[in-house]
Amino acid sequence: MDNDYELVRDVPDAETFCALREAAGMSPRSLDGARRGLPNSVFGVRVEYGSESGDGREVVGMARIVGDGGTVFQITDMVVRPDHQGEGLGTAMMDELVAYLDREASEHAYVNLMADVDGFYERWGFEPTAPASRGMYRRIGGDGDGGDDVGNE
Repeated sequence: MDNDYELVRDVPDAETFCALREAAGMSPRSLDGARRGLPNSVFGVRVEYGSESGDGREVVGMARIVGDGGTVFQITDMVVRPDHQGEGLGTAMMDELVAYLDREASEHAYVNLMADVDGFYERWGFEPTAPASRGMYRRIGGDGDGGDDVGNE
């Protein structure tokens, strides 16, 4: 991650969150849901790009942790705008999330995520749960069929 990028320990606003997901081709979230949900994040980061002068800084990536803050955590909403992928932003964000978990999660806490990139999350010790268990989901609303974009959580 070069000097034009800054990692900020906070989630973006709801409008930016929804726009980032759309830009990356991820399944949509409602603006109302984002406004309600983002403040409940256990921890989150965003990556800003650009300079303080001129056009200002633009949010180009984010990731967050949700859960109960003690025994269960989920890494979610890991997104980098396509025009900024390949710059190490996802790695920098995961490093920060894992550092938070290493400091704050209790012994024997359970941390999960829905991986849609093969070979990325394993470097932080994540491994598939199958065959011992399998992830499941249920989507609320939308087209009513439950969706087919599980990896785009």
